[in-house]
Amino acid sequence: MNEEIVTLTIDGVEVKTKKGTTILQAAKEVGIDIPTLCFLKDINEVGDCRMCIVEVEGRKGFATSCIQTVEEGMVVHTHTPNVLEARHVILDLIISNHAKDCLTCTRSGNCELQNLAVKFNIQNVEFPGEVTQHKIDDQSPAIVRDFNKCILCRRCISTCKKVQDIGAIDCIERGFESCISTTYDHSLNDVDCTFCGQCIESCPTGALHEKESINDVWAKLKDPDTYVVVQTAPAVRVALGEEFGMPIGTNVKEKMVTALKRLGFDKVFDTNTGADLTIMEEANEFVERLQNGGVFPMITSCSPGWVRFAEKNFGDQLDHLSSCKSPHQMFGAIIKSYFAEKYGIDRNKICTVSVMPCIAKKYECSRPEMEVDGARDVDYVITTRELSRMIKQANIEFTQLEDGNFDDPMGEATGAGAIFGTTGGVMEAAIRTAVDTLENRSIDRIEYKEVRGEKGIKEATLNVAGKEVKIAVASGLANARKIMEQIRKGESPYHFVEIMACPGGCVMGGGQPIKTSTIRATVDVRKLRASALYEIDEKSVIRKSHESPVMKQLYAEFLEKPGSHLAHKYLHTSYSPKPKYDIE
Repeated sequence: MNEEIVTLTIDGVEVKTKKGTTILQAAKEVGIDIPTLCFLKDINEVGDCRMCIVEVEGRKGFATSCIQTVEEGMVVHTHTPNVLEARHVILDLIISNHAKDCLTCTRSGNCELQNLAVKFNIQNVEFPGEVTQHKIDDQSPAIVRDFNKCILCRRCISTCKKVQDIGAIDCIERGFESCISTTYDHSLNDVDCTFCGQCIESCPTGALHEKESINDVWAKLKDPDTYVVVQTAPAVRVALGEEFGMPIGTNVKEKMVTALKRLGFDKVFDTNTGADLTIMEEANEFVERLQNGGVFPMITSCSPGWVRFAEKNFGDQLDHLSSCKSPHQMFGAIIKSYFAEKYGIDRNKICTVSVMPCIAKKYECSRPEMEVDGARDVDYVITTRELSRMIKQANIEFTQLEDGNFDDPMGEATGAGAIFGTTGGVMEAAIRTAVDTLENRSIDRIEYKEVRGEKGIKEATLNVAGKEVKIAVASGLANARKIMEQIRKGESPYHFVEIMACPGGCVMGGGQPIKTSTIRATVDVRKLRASALYEIDEKSVIRKSHESPVMKQLYAEFLEKPGSHLAHKYLHTSYSPKPKYDIE
């Protein structure tokens, strides 16, 4: 069936587009830019801020281009004197009730409000008036809310509700007192927030940001009595370069390693090795369940945002979760045990730092379960953004750095570890090892493309050693809820399920470089970052975790075998139901 085509004119340019297209989208199709602020493609298309207003011939007043659909013969003007003056007034009004500490704001230089103020030559505020004062919520271990910088665009609300199906935040109060907050204006720490950080990624200003650990890490680096070890997640290396003007998805692993060594870390390790370790344990756990009649489906537990979601919403289904810690927690435990013993370092003097694409990892490392014999697995988590700030603080010219290599004895990871950073990657890596184990041989097949791609829920059926194994992959908590409701009703057909809290997986984590609404509307950021990880996997000499010489050595010298008593002591944990609201 042919789609109906509408012809209109925008700024003198004839445009042919599909019926139902908005004026904003039609303008983009011919390279005409209309400014936006509250607009977030497919997530927040409500026309609240009015920055995208245009004039349509034959109509009174302005049309809001992000929600007004095109019509046959429509004549649109996007920058008449009236339109420009109205946008200037709108910006003036927004800025008049906005904090003016741009120089010290974490989003300075990457703030959509700041960019528009420059674009429209806002040099002074014509409406000084009264300014609302809001408290700063910094009680959670992961997210800081400063709604003195909030512009009520509601992008965070829509993301939390539509994408993640959580609804931890909403607009409270009315009129001039309106603000974005939680139930009864409590801290995010006390409500049904999973600390996924997708609200931060959607925020156009500095109203939401991660709780920084930079100063704590600098203090440890300056302490001569502390041995500071850093590990970096797979998704970080394909996003960090964006903070220094490099193309989206550029793999900067070698420069990143050099930068970390220049910052003063005593050892620089690869969390991909921790991912290989996770596969050794997780695949073993899955095989044991399959052979001994365990609880199905087994669900991955690498994503702390997903784990917190499960504990708060599906506390009666936690026996489905793998008991494995996440890769960086496992690796932290190994650094303070095996590595410390092997090199004669007092574990009490070791500080472990994880560079993660995820702010929920900050919460995860603070969980009481994440320690062994009184030693925290991971002491600090910093995000990709925080690492970029540290590099800039040290005045390091990142793009000019020479290549460096991860340190031994745990520097070499497999391709399986690399793909952990994208949706479907954990499943594919686990299946590579589980299939070889069940078949009792090394099979030729390495790639399982059925679980790749952007689809929110992906399914596949594998025939392994005469058994039919059904698997599924879900990314984004709205999709996780669908899977979990199915399991709760006893209707799940799956044996193995991977769940990631962030849509697209860790490459789109809440600690990654923030992209403007314009970039998000025109560029598939997830695909570019994920493709870089798959390329790392394809170029790897070893692509199965159980074939890693590092894993073989680690088990021979320390852990004995997957699932051993020692493995459970250092690499496994437990989860428990949590109240949705911790409010007195």
